[in-house]
Amino acid sequence: MRAITETAAAPVLALLILAVWEIGAPLAGLSSFILPTPTQILGRIVTDHRLIATHAGVTLFETVAGFAIAAVTGVGTALMIFYSRLFERAIYPLLVALQTIPKVALAPLLVLYLGYGYAPKLFLSFLLAFFPIVIATVVGLNSLDKTMVSLVRSMGANEWQTFVKVRLPAALPSLFGGLKVGISLSVIGAVIGEYVAAEKGLGYLQLQASSQFDTTLSFAAMIVIAALGVITFWSLEALEKRAVFQREAAR
Repeated sequence: MRAITETAAAPVLALLILAVWEIGAPLAGLSSFILPTPTQILGRIVTDHRLIATHAGVTLFETVAGFAIAAVTGVGTALMIFYSRLFERAIYPLLVALQTIPKVALAPLLVLYLGYGYAPKLFLSFLLAFFPIVIATVVGLNSLDKTMVSLVRSMGANEWQTFVKVRLPAALPSLFGGLKVGISLSVIGAVIGEYVAAEKGLGYLQLQASSQFDTTLSFAAMIVIAALGVITFWSLEALEKRAVFQREAAR
């Protein structure tokens, strides 16, 4: 019974919010130009599904491609930080400085240097996901008890065997935590790039709808952006359940 309740909690809460929105907006006297109802937004998604799907495919590609680059380079950078004290001291200040730069301010410069194609969107998607993946992986690698490493080394394991059999499994929960944060930020990075300079993508579609005062289409694009974030997050969560030994949380 408890498992069913926990599973149903999110859908029930979402339906409650949508019901309040559906009923409350007309009662408050808000027109569809100001705040369209969920049924109006859903109807627009169904009506313009081909247009929205085309732009969603572009945003999804930019998100996944940028995230994949961030995952590979982020894990590689984390390993270099973990195994090299010199590299850690050299790169950490640069990573923190890069992370504090507002990405919206950086986007116009990327367009200037990389053009109007996929490159600036991919780079922004990569850039937002890179930092949390690096930090989470480093934290995971450092979380292993030193006595466990000493134990496997006393059994004759070399560093590669120690990494594969002990370090990596111990770091996977933190690594997947960073990946799940990263994929959400990759969606944001791709959309920011589309806001600045694009001819396709959900961010571009939303800007076009806003410029034409089409609030319903703007909301529809925003809902699909959120759906992309949820779907990609859940995909990683499903992969995590297969790859990581699930320990019962202490609550």
